[in-house]
Amino acid sequence: MSGLAKLRALGLLLAALVCAVDRWLKDYVVNDLGLVQIGDHHPLLPFFDFTRTNNYGVSLGMFEATSVEMRWILVGVTAVIALVVTVWLLREKLLGEILPLGLVLGGALGNIYDRFRFGYVIDYADFHIGTFRPFLIFNLADAAITVGVVILLARALFMREKSANEQEASTSDAPATAESSPES
Repeated sequence: MSGLAKLRALGLLLAALVCAVDRWLKDYVVNDLGLVQIGDHHPLLPFFDFTRTNNYGVSLGMFEATSVEMRWILVGVTAVIALVVTVWLLREKLLGEILPLGLVLGGALGNIYDRFRFGYVIDYADFHIGTFRPFLIFNLADAAITVGVVILLARALFMREKSANEQEASTSDAPATAESSPES
């Protein structure tokens, strides 16, 4: 297996790991902790609890599926997005791009599984400072998607721009040489 194939396999392995841990955590929250009803609550830390909620929408609860048809449209749209991310991952050459794509893909697959099986995504992670909640309740899949997207955006904004600047600097540092041919 070539080095590039190993990197891509690592990205797919990361996606599978994120999806598996997401599934395990959701099962733990629902079955082991018994958070089966919306609002069921299990305190963990002074600033973090498990609080059960069902997300019928996508990012930040937007585009809520209010019918069976909408549910399947969301499953289809998110599946297409996951397919695009998979193709992107399989075409990438840099580990710094492959790993965040693996995070996004794993998170997407974890949430697609929920939406397919239940019609909603199980959310449970409730970060708070007293009564202030800077985030909606989320899950590991959401966190993986967010971290992956932030890394991709940061790399797109800073790493590629740096390469262009480095390229510009190297051409300006190079001594100007003119091709000369001896004339008789």
